[in-house]
Amino acid sequence: MSIKIRKATVEDASFLAKMILQSSRAGKKIGMFDVLFDTNDSEVILKCLEKLTQSTSKNQCRFDNFLVAEADNQCVGTLCSYEPRIATKQAFIDALNETECCDTVEEKLEFLDECDFKLNTRTLMFDYMEELEGYEDVGVLKALMQKSLLNARLKGYRIAQTIIEIGSLEAKLDYKKLGFKEVQEKNCELYKEKFGRSGLVLLSIEF
Repeated sequence: MSIKIRKATVEDASFLAKMILQSSRAGKKIGMFDVLFDTNDSEVILKCLEKLTQSTSKNQCRFDNFLVAEADNQCVGTLCSYEPRIATKQAFIDALNETECCDTVEEKLEFLDECDFKLNTRTLMFDYMEELEGYEDVGVLKALMQKSLLNARLKGYRIAQTIIEIGSLEAKLDYKKLGFKEVQEKNCELYKEKFGRSGLVLLSIEF
């Protein structure tokens, strides 16, 4: 199967929204955006996420942080890479406010404060590594990661990291197959209370 990797454009907003929602729920009943947008109506959340990917604030969910994988004449996967020094928590808050889908944003994000890893702002972060159902094990994620790491090297990065949930076994296996190693684990009571997962795990790769 031929897999093409390209930079996302604003026209990909609908597909990016689907992949972001899929990633955030990760097998749970609700994910971060169900909480932030105060609904579990997928259609409502997807519309809000489309706005988030097109925000003027340079948050991690903006379309220009994403690569898209194409196969069989359709989009089949995504991978987001962003710089924490640019895509800050405040940029995320500003972008959420811009969508007009989220009230009391800072209050709703409190569950992340307890699980803060104090990231190095010169480390590249990966997120929303997802593929469509039916395209597992055909090399979509590997192709996305190879292109992302190549782009990262060109920007001068040598270390990349990602954060996944404790108990998210499929995501952990996917990242470990790509060479990531576990660095730190944080148990967070508020996170467990909201999502039923004990906390978060920080993974890292040197390249």
